[in-house]
Amino acid sequence: MDPDIVITVIAALAIAVGLTGIVIPVLPGSILIIAALLGWALGMQSAAAWWAFGVGAVLALAGLLSSAVLTGRRLKQRQVPNTSVLAGVVVGVVGMFLIPVVGLIVGFVVGLLLSEFLRRRSLAAAWSASYAALKAMGLGILVELGLAFAAGTVFVGGIWWHFASR
Repeated sequence: MDPDIVITVIAALAIAVGLTGIVIPVLPGSILIIAALLGWALGMQSAAAWWAFGVGAVLALAGLLSSAVLTGRRLKQRQVPNTSVLAGVVVGVVGMFLIPVVGLIVGFVVGLLLSEFLRRRSLAAAWSASYAALKAMGLGILVELGLAFAAGTVFVGGIWWHFASR
């Protein structure tokens, strides 16, 4: 089998895992996509592969950074501290082991809500802040996912360009 095809399939699978890692934040999705693009460019050693890596990496990095900035800005506007988000993450990781499949999300919501309830001493205020935090994180995930899909599209274009110019 042609090594170029094997490398391309491995890179495509890594990009698919990276996209999944953005939606289910267990793996560093955008970083995995950048690594897959770099591995593909190193393996192909063609102008098409290096262009795809450059453009795709910029898109994936822009998604990663914009997700962090958008989420952070919205959390500051609603005065949700990082400790509440950290509590949500910790309880989410525990939930991932206790409740397979949905435990990460359920645990994150419960941890965030409990942390905000302990801080604000009002269930309504805690729910309002938790809901705002969830919306902010959802927006960040959507932006990062959109730019990661754009990076994946660039990868597909790079594949076409690379194999068409052989």
